[in-house]
Amino acid sequence: MKKRMTKFICLLLVLVLAMSVLTACGNKEGGSNGGNTAKVDKPTEDREGNAIELPDEINKIAVFAPSIMQMIEAFGVTDKVIAIDTNTPMYVEGMDSVMQFNMMEPDVEKIAELEPDVVFTTGMSYQGNDPYAALREMGICVITIPTSSSIEAIKEDITFVGDCLGGDAVAKAKEINDEFQAQIDEVAAIGAAVTEKKKVLFEIYPLYSMGKGTYIDEMLSIIGAENIFGDQEGWVPVSEEDAVAANPDVILSSVNYMDAVSEILARPGWENVNAVANKEVYYIDNGSAELPNQNIIKALKQMAEAVYPDLYEYEDLMEPAA
Repeated sequence: MKKRMTKFICLLLVLVLAMSVLTACGNKEGGSNGGNTAKVDKPTEDREGNAIELPDEINKIAVFAPSIMQMIEAFGVTDKVIAIDTNTPMYVEGMDSVMQFNMMEPDVEKIAELEPDVVFTTGMSYQGNDPYAALREMGICVITIPTSSSIEAIKEDITFVGDCLGGDAVAKAKEINDEFQAQIDEVAAIGAAVTEKKKVLFEIYPLYSMGKGTYIDEMLSIIGAENIFGDQEGWVPVSEEDAVAANPDVILSSVNYMDAVSEILARPGWENVNAVANKEVYYIDNGSAELPNQNIIKALKQMAEAVYPDLYEYEDLMEPAA
């Protein structure tokens, strides 16, 4: 009897040891979260629908769009960036020493010499031709992310970049999007209660605005405002006559190469426009408003407080002209 019990205990110990080994192997294969880390397939198409083949590891990144670079910054991998466009240093700190290229006419030979694992580009670079065609022919993975037209599409861009980078970036993309959406929801909850909507003109360039099918039009709706050109589609040039006739209550501008507020207040024939007469003209941060990524939340809050200062209160609103 004693001998049988001894054999049983030995067999039990062997089984326990075997189960421990199998569990350890399972955890190793599943990742640090005890096998619960979801495996994400790498994208096989970029956001424009072009076929791409991502390398197994991404250690050298070229980014030729400030909007995408701000995403890369949020993922915490700026140390892997080996090349940028000439505009990026204006929007992302600490990038001055990185090699810079003209995003419209890039020197593909010099870019190729850097041997990037991936090259991120935007639809802005493609004006009738593909300036990165030679890089594609060399087998370098060139990824295009066109300017997204909605907040949901921007979130999809963030998820896409995270999936491209792989590893911890996949979970980081969800974290960024969750926080992004939470802040949007806070603003939207207040905007939804607005009953008397103010009419707003938003200029991204003097007498150049936008209608439906753009994320800025969507942002105006979120804060409870009415876009005076909301009946038009996309990014549109507008006439002074139409703008004055619409008589906006508030004018917002993201023009940053001059004092846009003073220019608008001084426009001949605009003195009777409500926004001008009441000096309800505000500058909205260019880098937040015109670069479609998670940072548009700053522009959203600025827009909200500019239009409805009694409803919204944030610390980063630009001061109007005196």
